[in-house]
Amino acid sequence: MRFLDAAAVAALGPAAAARAVTDALRGGLDPAADPARTAVGVAQGQILLMPSAAAWTPAGAAAGVKVATVAPGNPARGLPRIHAVHLLFDPVTLAPRAVLDGTALTTLRTPAVSVAAVAARLPDRPLRLVLVGAGPQARGHAAALASVRPVERAVHLVRDPRTAPEGAVALGTAGAGEVLRSADVVVCATSARTPVFDSALLRDDAVVVAVGSHEPDARELDAALLARATVVVEDAATALREAGDVVLAVAEGALTAERLVCLRDVVTGAVTPPPDRPLVFKSVGMAWEDLVVATAVVAARPG
Repeated sequence: MRFLDAAAVAALGPAAAARAVTDALRGGLDPAADPARTAVGVAQGQILLMPSAAAWTPAGAAAGVKVATVAPGNPARGLPRIHAVHLLFDPVTLAPRAVLDGTALTTLRTPAVSVAAVAARLPDRPLRLVLVGAGPQARGHAAALASVRPVERAVHLVRDPRTAPEGAVALGTAGAGEVLRSADVVVCATSARTPVFDSALLRDDAVVVAVGSHEPDARELDAALLARATVVVEDAATALREAGDVVLAVAEGALTAERLVCLRDVVTGAVTPPPDRPLVFKSVGMAWEDLVVATAVVAARPG
């Protein structure tokens, strides 16, 4: 059984990871077939179990499971909030085939899914990119978007610019409002539980990606944005169970379940989001995404 460390996982690169996700969805993979994520509460946080046995290749299904831990107290210890491993199985015998660094896999696959979701709506010019947050997912999304479009400007919006990259702007300031008004793409990758900015600042053609939470009572986006946007989710049932941005907007009457657009329909061209309203992609992270990208990582490193 092989072990692929963080460097081996990252070597696939964001462009290849996004292609793997797109190819899988166009090849027939159905995100709705994934079993629900299982969360086990422990004293220090949560242990998450994310299995998938998804079929999308002529050879049949692949099988794998990611086990992730979420420890909210870790940042104060100077440690990542989330750790993970991914176990890939032989699709026929279910014998263990490879173990991958699951943290690196999450960092790679989440932006890859976002790129697959929004690529058709990106303007054909260098992007003005706003990243709310400055952690691995914010940086990963910046790299993934740069792999498909040149970036004119990338600005981090954060609570405390003193602990963020050079040039970061504090949320809630006039400077933050200015960059949000001119943004082509806004990526929200935070642990916030309430909206991180006023969506009235965004243009009608803005693209917004929210990946910060898979909890039904946490949100990064306000209901007003989802009310006027085309809202794309990985799977409607999963979003209505786990995506707080969606769950809370529905509860407040700003959104209905019938308005949700599934990622597969966007990627296959079955649905074309209109260009004259914001596009919101709300991701909670699903096990099929880990499986698709893990399979691509292993295939790219034979041996």
